[in-house]
Amino acid sequence: MTRSHGCSPVQRLFVALPASAGAAAVRALLSALRTVLCAALAGVLVAGCGFLPHKDHKPDTVVPRALAPPTPRTEGAIYQAGQQMELFADLKARRVGDVLTITLNETTTAAKSAATTTAKTTSAITTGPTLFGNTIATKGVPIFNTTLNGADSFQGQGASTQSNSLAGSLTVTVIDVQANGNLVVQGDKTLKLNQGDEFVHISGVIRPADIATNNTVTSDKLADAHISYSGKGVINSANQMGWLARFFNSPFSPF
Repeated sequence: MTRSHGCSPVQRLFVALPASAGAAAVRALLSALRTVLCAALAGVLVAGCGFLPHKDHKPDTVVPRALAPPTPRTEGAIYQAGQQMELFADLKARRVGDVLTITLNETTTAAKSAATTTAKTTSAITTGPTLFGNTIATKGVPIFNTTLNGADSFQGQGASTQSNSLAGSLTVTVIDVQANGNLVVQGDKTLKLNQGDEFVHISGVIRPADIATNNTVTSDKLADAHISYSGKGVINSANQMGWLARFFNSPFSPF
């Protein structure tokens, strides 16, 4: 009696079948069925990898705004630090806590192309010696005459083009005033839409002279600029490649 404890149902079925021609046919049929099931399972995994849920993209880490506390009022004094009024100055951001609007007008275009063509041709002809005015030959065929020809060529071409555009506006807060008067600003915007969220983050340094009279400045005047636009949700996940497809498009893929 053959023990089949610890075996799979298919293995127990193989053990239970008698050693006959019919049993061999059944074994071959079950083996073919198992191969078909494995191939179908692999196809389902490959096809379904694009529909697996992706980890939502998180917005960039935002440095907490630590605004300086207001200067305490001095009782009985006419001048109060931090409470002055600018009677003849325009309303532009200049102090910590003030706000101003940054107009986003970012457009970048990059193009690169390269082409290389090389060619090389080599030819050498050697005539054999003659004896008494006749070329040494065997059956009328010269045996010392040599002809050598070679040709090499290479042609390569590549091109790359990329363009990006970002337009809009975002109001930021002055979080610090540098010693030379430049303003360190930072701002965030979160849009919760029907099928996802959108995140906009801006930070950098602005020169007060670049601020327009309506308290706005264009993004190309932002020094040390960090501008990010990201999102998460159904639409963002649908635009992402599946994990298995990303592997086959990565440098780790052997194909």
